[in-house]
Amino acid sequence: MNLSEIDINDLDFSNIANWPPAARIFAIILVAIAVLGLGYWFDIKDQQVRLDQVEQKESELKSAFEAKARKAANLEAYEQQLEEMRQSFGAMLRQLPNKTEVADLLVDVSQTGLASGLEFDLFKPQAEMPRDFYAELPISIKVRGNYHEFGAFVSGVAALPRIVTIHDIAILPPAKDAPSGELSMELTAKTYRYMEEDEQSSDSDKAESGKDKKGVKGGKK
Repeated sequence: MNLSEIDINDLDFSNIANWPPAARIFAIILVAIAVLGLGYWFDIKDQQVRLDQVEQKESELKSAFEAKARKAANLEAYEQQLEEMRQSFGAMLRQLPNKTEVADLLVDVSQTGLASGLEFDLFKPQAEMPRDFYAELPISIKVRGNYHEFGAFVSGVAALPRIVTIHDIAILPPAKDAPSGELSMELTAKTYRYMEEDEQSSDSDKAESGKDKKGVKGGKK
């Protein structure tokens, strides 16, 4: 097929059947290319986009399936960990005193300070602060002693069977008339009391009541 010998001006577009074979073959190729191009543009291109989206979705589903499969394979281990967490939480919960034990715990804290050789200038339990299922009981403490006695006191409090945490420690210089080596330490000790279900419900009702009152005041405005 030699296209260089064909003059386009000699071709009769109304009578393609009489074209030279080379021209007819070339025209067929052009038409085929045009059909393929139009087919790709109006049909295959959109299908390719949908195919890419489906492949991406397939990849995401595979990843999700693999993650769930790993969880399912480790289900027994997860259940064992959950049980251990429940037991640990139960043990911690048992370390929270009830109402009748709080007074004894306060005595234990003060006795720990005295046993460490400290002298108390202040030991003042503050008002309870209700939380989700427990109440927080802060105790303002001010004692006098030396570094060794301070350390013994903090260690002794940490060793108590009930949970007591130490906060806001401040060690102050001695007073002018204080014995040699004596310092002053201020801190807040916090212990925690487990709240019974009826107490939790009561606190929840109070909170809701407070919200309602605020809403009424806001409405009057």
